[in-house]
Amino acid sequence: MKLRTCTTFLATMIATISVFAQTHMGDMKGMDMGTKPVAEAKQQTHTAAGTVKKADPKAGKVTLQHGPVASLNWPAMTMAFKVRDKALWPRLEEGKKVEIEFTKQGADYVVTGVK
Repeated sequence: MKLRTCTTFLATMIATISVFAQTHMGDMKGMDMGTKPVAEAKQQTHTAAGTVKKADPKAGKVTLQHGPVASLNWPAMTMAFKVRDKALWPRLEEGKKVEIEFTKQGADYVVTGVK
């Protein structure tokens, strides 16, 4: 008898929770629930201004001593960025002051433009 009462109670609780969840799904209309394919997700572009400390085309990396990056809440620092577009290397000379545009691609921050 106890098992039957317990089973009935659990079934009632599951039904109640299900109804509650369904009635509150309307509160989430218009929210991006991650259903878009990753390729369609818009990548945010960030900018940083600074001085090229090291340019290593063979390794595909540039080290930049840059100022704060407001869009990422980063303080000024020196860090390496990946550079995948070979056409950008002539603008990334050591000692040169530049402004870069970059995006996060996987675990890397990748330079997408240089001014």
